Amino acid sequence: MISGPTGLVHRAGGAIRLIAAAAPGCSILLLVLALVEGLLPAIAAWGVKLLLDEVALGAEASTERVVTATTMVVLSGLLLGVRSSVNGYVTARLRRAVGLLARDRLLRRVNAYPGLAPFEDPDRLNRLKLAEQSGEQIPEELPGAIMSTLRSVVMAAGFVTALMIVWPPIVALLLAAAVPTIFLQLLQGRRRAHLDERVTPLLRRLWFFQTLLTDARAAKEVRLFGLESHLHGRTLGELRRAHAAEAGLDRRELRLELVLEVMGATVAASGAVAAAYLAINGRISIGDVSIFLAAVGGVHTAIGSAADASATAYRGLLLFSHYQDLVDRPEPAQEQPEVTAPPLRRGIELRDVWFRYGSDQPWVLRGVDLVIPYGAAVALVGRNGAGKSTLVKLLCRFYEPTAGAVYWDGVDLRSMPAHELRARIGAVFQDFMTYDLTAAENIGLGRLALRDDRAAIRAAAELAGIDGALSALPGGYDTMLSRVYEPDDLDGASGLLSGGQWQRLALARAFLRADADLMILDEPSAGLDAEAEHQIHQRLTQLRSGRTSILISHRLCAARDADAIVVLDQGQVIEQGGHGELMAADGTYARLFRLQAAAYRKPDEVAVT
Repeated sequence: MISGPTGLVHRAGGAIRLIAAAAPGCSILLLVLALVEGLLPAIAAWGVKLLLDEVALGAEASTERVVTATTMVVLSGLLLGVRSSVNGYVTARLRRAVGLLARDRLLRRVNAYPGLAPFEDPDRLNRLKLAEQSGEQIPEELPGAIMSTLRSVVMAAGFVTALMIVWPPIVALLLAAAVPTIFLQLLQGRRRAHLDERVTPLLRRLWFFQTLLTDARAAKEVRLFGLESHLHGRTLGELRRAHAAEAGLDRRELRLELVLEVMGATVAASGAVAAAYLAINGRISIGDVSIFLAAVGGVHTAIGSAADASATAYRGLLLFSHYQDLVDRPEPAQEQPEVTAPPLRRGIELRDVWFRYGSDQPWVLRGVDLVIPYGAAVALVGRNGAGKSTLVKLLCRFYEPTAGAVYWDGVDLRSMPAHELRARIGAVFQDFMTYDLTAAENIGLGRLALRDDRAAIRAAAELAGIDGALSALPGGYDTMLSRVYEPDDLDGASGLLSGGQWQRLALARAFLRADADLMILDEPSAGLDAEAEHQIHQRLTQLRSGRTSILISHRLCAARDADAIVVLDQGQVIEQGGHGELMAADGTYARLFRLQAAAYRKPDEVAVT
């Protein structure tokens, strides 16, 4: 939020630079148009004054002065009409250009976040929403507000000049009325900005509840549990709270506007009385009366317009502070110089790694020491919440260790550019994504450089055992896999996959990085039937052969063939070794393995065992 005049000037400068960078030609043209439009009403009013003065002279009127005055009035009206048409076209171009640049800069900044923490912090998400909102309002409101303010100031200056010539005392009265008008409007602009900040969390929750009512993935539980009315009520509840806050401010604005209107009417009436008095006493002409009344009304209108536009610009700049703080915020300094992520040749080591998701959260990893040798297949096992997935997130640099360090061939991961490190990692996550894109695109996202290489995509699909299903779709690999979007190509085809088929497609996406230095497999067969799971694990065993890989699975039969099995419990490594070694140790792994094995035996077989 802006603090003081210096902050306001800084934000205004940033907004003007953004507008000028987006479309410099349009910005200059709009500036010129604003200046011209601000001058034209005063010129037209002065032309009317001259014309009336000549008409009052009767036979003594000068034809030349009549023509000049008429020309001033006609040309002013014509130019105002032309300006209106041109202004609309140029403003639309500027709005689109600024919107594109503002969105581009915002997305670049968001994409620069190396980890996941900013997307899991409610306060940061509120700020991000405000930045998005102001990024959308910048092209819609700010250029127009700035130009309108400038136009109104020029128009007021033109009419004030005319009044100074006709009767200067009225200027003091107009300026005295202008000060509270501008101050009160700016105050309303600030209140509006604060209101936007207060209602943003409400609107985010409203969007969440409303999305649950329309999202296909949530529809099953919503219908089964009869949540429609409950979610409907929660949605309207958040909306009513937002509306109540807005209504309170609307009432205050109404009272303020009534006061300002009374002030304006008082000034206008005072001007009319003064003009009549001066004219009756022969101190000003009929033409002077016309420009006097036009100028009083024009200055009042210009001040009101300038105040309103300034309030809009002020509110926009207050919200723009969220955008500017996000976009212009420098990246945190690296604790050590960045080095190129090298190919993995020796292995990965975790040294006394501690981690928690927040200072007020419990420890998820507690002093983990672990070596993952190059070329080894390591399985991580343990109960839910033991820290398995969190450890993987640290390896991918989605988070940084709270204490300790992770080393890649002896190099601290924090010294490597995150994008270079991740280019050397392939992964299938338990909560894999299903993209509303074509089948080929869904696989190609695994390695963008190969997204147009249909042979590589098909080879990955064959490894995952999904090639046949994709080829049988109405449009083959070009089929749009979506329930909610139509194909981009109107002649394209749409198709659906089962949960298990989506699981295989996610595997294919990972197989597109089959040459990755590190392959992470987090429950890679969780959605598959027994036969498909067996086939996939055979392929995974072949794929992992000679490569460094990490497997997370609650099905311990999938882990028994790993070179090393690491058992985690409450964020600590409590056991590690081969399957036979751990079974012989008769510890946690052996107990869990026997529990799972017992589920596949008859009671009498368990008793004999």
